[in-house]
Amino acid sequence: MAERTPPSLSTDQVWAAITAASNAVLGHVTPAGAPRTSGVVYRSIDRRIYVAVAPGSWKDRHVRADGRVSMTILVRRGGPLALLFPIPPATITFHGTATVHPADEPAMGAILYRLSGLLPPNRRSSSVILEITPQDCFLTYGIGVSLGTMRVPEAARTRVPVG
Repeated sequence: MAERTPPSLSTDQVWAAITAASNAVLGHVTPAGAPRTSGVVYRSIDRRIYVAVAPGSWKDRHVRADGRVSMTILVRRGGPLALLFPIPPATITFHGTATVHPADEPAMGAILYRLSGLLPPNRRSSSVILEITPQDCFLTYGIGVSLGTMRVPEAARTRVPVG
């Protein structure tokens, strides 16, 4: 039987998992107050998360209007075993604030360079960058535990300070 004690994770371990992943679901609110989510590709740089989006897109408009977001990062598990069995990803969820930056803002130059693997060259100058700052705690599920332990919610989830 799997252990029922929550994993003991450090803030650094959670940030390492965030840095190693690149896919997430971004939650935001419309100006009318309706909740929305969008799949995004991101990069973690200096304990911030950066997402490039199209100017005028829903993500740009909604985040610009409110600035509050939530994010669930998907951390692939199972390696080759995932090709044979449906293994759900581990997750890291948090809420935070987001700031919208024009891509041509001088401070974004170094960020755009580090996002280059995620952003095609022809979109670099025509994008806006969401800078997301996590707040309070990360809620993790399946980080730092075995695949078998992921079947026991009490043992697979924990809260870790953002740091």
